[in-house]
Amino acid sequence: MNSTRKAVLAAAVSTVALAASAQAETIKMAFIDPLSGAMASSGEPAYQSFVLAAEHVNAEGGVNGDMIEIVGYDNKISPKESLVQLQKAIDSGARYILQGNGSSVASAIIDAVNKHNARNPGEEVLFFNYAAVTPAFTNEVCSFWHFRFDAHTDMKMNAITDWIAARDDIKKVYLIGQDYVHGEAVAAAAETQLAEKRPDIEIVGNELHPLAKVKDFTPYVQKIISSDADAVITGNWGQDMTLLVKAAADSGQQIPYLTFYGGSSGAVAALREGAIDTLYQVGEVSVNMDGTSPEQDAMVEEYKERFPDYDYYYHRAFVALDMFAAAAEKAGSVEPIAVANALEGLSVDGGYGTATMRAEDHQVQQPLYITTVSSDVTYPVDNTDLGWKLVEGGIISADAAMEPTTCSMERPE
Repeated sequence: MNSTRKAVLAAAVSTVALAASAQAETIKMAFIDPLSGAMASSGEPAYQSFVLAAEHVNAEGGVNGDMIEIVGYDNKISPKESLVQLQKAIDSGARYILQGNGSSVASAIIDAVNKHNARNPGEEVLFFNYAAVTPAFTNEVCSFWHFRFDAHTDMKMNAITDWIAARDDIKKVYLIGQDYVHGEAVAAAAETQLAEKRPDIEIVGNELHPLAKVKDFTPYVQKIISSDADAVITGNWGQDMTLLVKAAADSGQQIPYLTFYGGSSGAVAALREGAIDTLYQVGEVSVNMDGTSPEQDAMVEEYKERFPDYDYYYHRAFVALDMFAAAAEKAGSVEPIAVANALEGLSVDGGYGTATMRAEDHQVQQPLYITTVSSDVTYPVDNTDLGWKLVEGGIISADAAMEPTTCSMERPE
């Protein structure tokens, strides 16, 4: 992390901490994600988003009069290190855990939180997952103590495969992803859904690569070119997203890249004009969409002013804290069990549509948007004149995005 970023983050944390110290009680939330190394470009902007979201909640009087304090813990994208940081956070008094970058990390945290809460009644903690999207977390391994504020893999893949199914010019698809549980889930969802919606499409490649270790994706892109693919589907994020599309740009390849995280910092800058109508992503935010509120647009502008190195991307952080505040006020308590019960079935205005926390599995339900890169935008990204714009027919309602769940949740007595 460079000195400028360190100063910005320190100032942001100091602001939140000072606000919190003026009150008798502080709600400590531990952010556990990469704040250094190859994947810091994913962790830092998420951290900043939670810091800014907390400041806004605090400015409105806090949560039942208490102030939120966000504390960052660098896990270096390691599940083992995450558990060390989790224990430090709990020992410091944190009752709420924020994490999202890496389903392997999220899996370790879910297991640890389940065990901690079983062993320490009255000292429970809740896990707010803002980006780890493996479907199992709200299906077969769902937990009362876990809430997900991002659409899971199958939900996002439905939007991507619907888009592909409507394109007669796409006959061959290449799948590439990171070699861990998330990458495997993306590939499995793509295979299943394409077979159902377009059985004529041939999957001409299905490759997993090491997470955060590939420095040059040129050999992978050459395989994609050799396969004669008409489109690529990838769940890559962070450095792995940026370097993949950079290699595609350097090779001169111009086919659609359908992504979960094409908005990763630096991806648009890597492709420049080559990203227009080539790089696509599906997510819960569309900053250049007509009809957004002045308040939401102001939030986008404030984020960029405060944190110029990055762009407004982790909208989920704001939804999560707004929903937390609403649940705590509904419950009249900031105790995790009371908040968890109040979160179930709760709806808030998410800025880009209503967000509802489904009680059965603690999976947020909200609209999704398919966007692509355009030069005709109000809010550009990566310090370019390009940004994300909604594609025609790219609005997927919350009902259309919804997936069934197999969750059979054990609840505390």
